[in-house]
Amino acid sequence: QVQLEESGGGLVQAGGSLRLSCKVSGRTFTSHAVGWFRQAPGKERDFVGFIRWSGGDAVHADSVKGRFTVSRDNANYAVYLQMDSLKPEDTAVYYCASSSLKYPVTNYYLATRTYDYWGQGTQVTVSS
Repeated sequence: QVQLEESGGGLVQAGGSLRLSCKVSGRTFTSHAVGWFRQAPGKERDFVGFIRWSGGDAVHADSVKGRFTVSRDNANYAVYLQMDSLKPEDTAVYYCASSSLKYPVTNYYLATRTYDYWGQGTQVTVSS
């Protein structure tokens, strides 16, 4: 069992910044990668970014590339999502998720099915 807890969401004006945190606990040694996803009402849960604990650069969705940055703190099993230049279109519930799978390519980590455990989500609202 792996537990994840997101924090840092809130209300921000367009152009502003937020930093989301994801704390991973439980059987942390089984976690290979952590992803960030977001979901607006009536829409699919979409990939935002992911990072492996073992190394390598984070991967970001085209929609957030250059504005959002995923980073990690291995010592504390924490993953962060720094969000800058926020737009109203970024409004959604943001989730972090842990994957125990070790795929040889990054493409698989863009899909929700790759992840075993999910946090409860944190609301991000960007006003225009």
